[in-house]
Amino acid sequence: MKISLGAKTLAVPTPVWVIGSYDGKGRPNVMTAAWAGICCSRPPCVGVSLRQATYTYGNIVGQKAFTVSIPGRAQAAAADFFGMVSGRDVDKFAATGLTAMKSDLVNAPYVKEFPLILECEVIRQVEIGLHTYFVGQIHDVKAEENVLAEDRALDASKVDPIIFSPEVRRYYGLGDFIGQAFSLGRAFMA
Repeated sequence: MKISLGAKTLAVPTPVWVIGSYDGKGRPNVMTAAWAGICCSRPPCVGVSLRQATYTYGNIVGQKAFTVSIPGRAQAAAADFFGMVSGRDVDKFAATGLTAMKSDLVNAPYVKEFPLILECEVIRQVEIGLHTYFVGQIHDVKAEENVLAEDRALDASKVDPIIFSPEVRRYYGLGDFIGQAFSLGRAFMA
C-alpha cells in the first residue's frame, strides 16, 4: 500500500550539478544545484532552478550564460562546499584549490578538475514561485578522455556522478548496470 507523503520535492534521484557563472566584475563563482536536468533534445538544453536570493541567480541574469560542471565521487566534498557558502563572501575556487576555466563558447567559468562540463547560453527564464527556471542551450559538452568508452561515448560509470536525496540530505553514487536501454522492455512486446 502506498502512503501519502504530501506535496514535496521527492523526485529521486536528483543530480549534483555545479553551476558556474561570472559576476559583474568578471569574478568566477560556482554553486551546487540539484533542481536541474535535461529539458530538451533539439536544441539540446538543460534547465536549472535557482532562488533569486542566490549570488548565481544575479550572475546568470547579468551574463545570460552558465556552465554545468558535473562532479564525480572524488569531488563530492568540494561540490558539497560549493552549496554551503555564498560566492558573495567566499572565493570558492581559492578555498578548494580547484581551477576556474573560462568557457570557450559562453561567458561563464567551469571547474577544470570535474570530469564533465556543459557550456550553456540562457534562452529562457521562467519565474516559478520561490525559484526561477533557467533554460540553457548546450553549446558544447567537454569530457575528460578517461570517462569515455572506446567508441568515445560517455561512460556514466567512469564519470561516477553524485546524486542527492533531498529529504534525508544525503549523497549517493551511481548504482550497478541494470541492462541495455530500449532492450529490456522487449520482453513485453508481442
